[in-house]
Amino acid sequence: MLTSAEAMQRIAVMQTQLKSKGLDGALFIFPIDVYYFTGTRQNSTLWIPADGEALLLVRKSLSRAREEALVADIRPFPSSKEFPGLFGEDIRKIGLTFDVAPVQQMNYYAKLLPGREFVDISGLNREVRSVKSPFELEQLRLSGRELCTVFAQVPQFLKAGMRELDLSAEFEYRLRKAGNEGYVRMRAFNQELFLGLAVSAGGASYGFFDGAVTGCGLSNASPHGASRQTICENVPILIDYTGVFNGYITDMTRIYVIGRLDPELQRAFDVSLEIQSWLQGALKPGAVCEELFLSALEMANRAGLGQYFMGMPGEQARFVGHGVGLELDEFPVIAQGFKVALQAGQTIAIEPKFVIPGKGVIGIENTFAVSAAGGEKITDLPDNITFI
Repeated sequence: MLTSAEAMQRIAVMQTQLKSKGLDGALFIFPIDVYYFTGTRQNSTLWIPADGEALLLVRKSLSRAREEALVADIRPFPSSKEFPGLFGEDIRKIGLTFDVAPVQQMNYYAKLLPGREFVDISGLNREVRSVKSPFELEQLRLSGRELCTVFAQVPQFLKAGMRELDLSAEFEYRLRKAGNEGYVRMRAFNQELFLGLAVSAGGASYGFFDGAVTGCGLSNASPHGASRQTICENVPILIDYTGVFNGYITDMTRIYVIGRLDPELQRAFDVSLEIQSWLQGALKPGAVCEELFLSALEMANRAGLGQYFMGMPGEQARFVGHGVGLELDEFPVIAQGFKVALQAGQTIAIEPKFVIPGKGVIGIENTFAVSAAGGEKITDLPDNITFI
């Protein structure tokens, strides 16, 4: 688990960033941010001053927070009258993560601390968290290993005639038995995910989720993931799942076929492997995310598959990779418009996929760590299609 030295280093990095922005400190109210800096996910607000010790104010459970948290100053959350007394008059500019702070919460803290200026540090926070420490990289490798063990079991239970729902249930049962925690945390507003999806044929191609493949889901209220559709022979079956172990998320996809695969889909799969291989080699510090995306898109276009790249024609996702860590949608994003250079230690799920209407979905996904030698493959299972 998280060590005191690791937590103190994370806080120190944030304090350096706060000082560089001229801020007096930052309030963190989002649970996973609190966990990142303290090691506890209890219902708390974390104050990180630009100088000095962090302060954790706990609503529930105070006793568990005191057992888990790796900061020295842990107190019960004070009353509204007592709260302002924790902040001297010299505290004028306070960072807050606007990306996950509801208006009600922002108004609440503004009322408690009148006259202070609240400054958005959403991007700063995400940038700090995007670079993984050796400790975090080891947690991600553990997550990847456990996820791969479940993917390797798929040929034991995948059969023609079973429903997508049955396939997903079998996969999720094994994933849970392996210790998967199940909380696929996402930062983006209005995005949600239940572990992953197992889909085939027409069920693979449409839905609200910001990704290449979504599935039909089980109802209009849950329009994502496996459906009750029966899995047939000679169509690609896409299994795309997350591993969540010690809070850290890895993401991978593999393709399975009962019988034979349409030659056009096989060619599209080969192109997805070529794109992944090129991107893996390019995942080095200094590479610009948008340029990587545009190169991947050009490879798809040259293959005559651009209109199917990363989603149904007209509904395509404009990325080919997303950061992973304690959340599924971390920085960086290998996407159009994301003109940011990669840094060593960032971890990214690369997922070149094609959706060909009337035939199905095909592609690959693996989690990689950025390094001077290119992407280190964390979900280290063979990429080939498994024929049943």
